[in-house]
Amino acid sequence: MSGMSCSESKKVFIEQDNVIPKFQKFLLPVLEACSERPRSTRDVIPELANKFGLSDEELAQLVPSGQQTTFSNRITWAKTFLKKAGLVHYPARGEYAITEEGKRVLLSKPAHIDNKFLMQYEGFRDFYRAKKEARARQSAADEADNASLSSDDESTPEERFRMIHKQMEAVLADELLDRIRSSTPRFFEHLIVELLSSMGYGGAASDSARVLGGSGDDGVDGVIDQDHLGVDQVYVQAKRYAADNKIGSGAIRDFFGALSLKKAQKGIFFTSSGFSESARRTAKDLGARIVLIDGERLARLMIEHNVGCRQGDVIELKKIDEDFFDQEI
Repeated sequence: MSGMSCSESKKVFIEQDNVIPKFQKFLLPVLEACSERPRSTRDVIPELANKFGLSDEELAQLVPSGQQTTFSNRITWAKTFLKKAGLVHYPARGEYAITEEGKRVLLSKPAHIDNKFLMQYEGFRDFYRAKKEARARQSAADEADNASLSSDDESTPEERFRMIHKQMEAVLADELLDRIRSSTPRFFEHLIVELLSSMGYGGAASDSARVLGGSGDDGVDGVIDQDHLGVDQVYVQAKRYAADNKIGSGAIRDFFGALSLKKAQKGIFFTSSGFSESARRTAKDLGARIVLIDGERLARLMIEHNVGCRQGDVIELKKIDEDFFDQEI
């Protein structure tokens, strides 16, 4: 595909996309690929390409945004669906591995795995329906439908589109948190400083946002200079915890003490998990000096400010211009 323009590559995607198996055909092969050891997407591409009998040209086909191949995109979505069902997990950054339940599934020698098969798992059902309101509306027939998110005929096409968009953002948020939790604490500290810089904290100076850490940090992980002289500073604490390991009140008090040692007026406590009720009460009782950012909000901020993710396809929704047609001519 050398020398092919962007428009030409998109034409190939439209005309030849049927050569690459549909997404659900990837579920079982992707699970089988990690049956013996953790794998990465890059690692399994040649293996699965050979299994499906695809050529180099077919493997080079791009999604409409031109930022990823169709083949790797479908592998990535297959991993996400399998993870939501609890058949794989992410042991380290960039890798996925089979779980005990995944091994049990393979031992049963299924002819195929599709969305209907995955519906037996509560985690996948919750993910597939995306929102609590959508779950309440769906009937048993909706659960068996593996072709769409919902068959609710009372929704307009635009409402269904927005529901799909919200689900895709929820998938991305979960993926970001999974990657964070499998990274190192030091990487997490750098990520937080990068996020705050992207949000506009610290101004344009190259050293206005920096990671501290190590000896002499007095219990803080990063600092943001709000002015050129560093007179007004915001200190940061970053705790990379598992989803079920919530931050307690003791950690909030320790951070408050660290801020006092720095004679700082502002602090932001980030975590990849959540905060206990006692931790939130403690932060509130200590005044407005400490802002708490849990994993859910952290992921939303990363998406909003393109940290750890990037813009993919852009779809414009056109509407009738009522003023144009209301003109009296």
